[in-house]
Amino acid sequence: MNDTDFGLARRMWHHLEPVHAVFYYAPDVFAEAAALGYAVDTRWPSYFAWRAAPLGAAGPGRVSAAFYSFSPGMVAEHVPAAWAVASPEKVLAARIRAVDRMWRTLLAEQLGEPGLAEAAQLAREAALAAGTAGRPLAAGNADLPWPDEPHLMLWQAATVLREHRGDGHVATLLAAGLDPCEALVSFAAIGAAPEETFASRGWTAPEWAAARDRLASRGWVDADGNATGRGRDGRDEIEWRTDRLADAPWHALGAERAQRLAELLLPILGAAVGSGLFPEHSTLGMRTVPAPAVRA
Repeated sequence: MNDTDFGLARRMWHHLEPVHAVFYYAPDVFAEAAALGYAVDTRWPSYFAWRAAPLGAAGPGRVSAAFYSFSPGMVAEHVPAAWAVASPEKVLAARIRAVDRMWRTLLAEQLGEPGLAEAAQLAREAALAAGTAGRPLAAGNADLPWPDEPHLMLWQAATVLREHRGDGHVATLLAAGLDPCEALVSFAAIGAAPEETFASRGWTAPEWAAARDRLASRGWVDADGNATGRGRDGRDEIEWRTDRLADAPWHALGAERAQRLAELLLPILGAAVGSGLFPEHSTLGMRTVPAPAVRA
């Protein structure tokens, strides 16, 4: 990868994140969750099971630490209760079945396209180059066996890569001195998504207000809770550092092959985004937050 192409990691995230994240909204996935015994009136009972299962039968402390932005109280509502419904091993087996059902629905005849197999191999190569030291969610997923079917391999690679990026993002939040609730408040303050979108992470109104007060005392938000220049600069720095910590897999794959992967992903990305399953806003802020300014 050209060392001056500082935007490649972010572009690849935008291509791969929906390939992973559509899983949490797909009816086929909820059907598998219900078959395991999870309540599916909301997505959270199965979400915590699906995403935490690579960590083993983790307790609420470990899951809260790894997921970071979720209220520990919300995590405790679902963990360890998730493992009383189904063991992590059963959840992971069902996760593969759910991914298979989902992509057979979303891609249909495209499953046999040679471009899908090529994309899966390129994404797997990038995922294998994603270091997992200090990255618990990436490591848990990287330790799982690789499926042979291209659509399953691609989803697993996308999952390793997005958790690798997410683990790095947590590191940047810690380095910036933002606790889990402050991380969300500061993100909402720059307009990443409406505040009600972040309510899905389980923080109470008093907890949110207290985090806002702490940020105001540091000059990150004004009296109305909007980001100040300092707050915007701080969030820009966080995004920049997150991108840099996500560079390694794309350095390893190389710019040309990463671009080839991006091109091959277009019909798959189109199927995911065109499914209508994604909400208008998410806590990732992918639709509203631009990439940080390029630096020399």
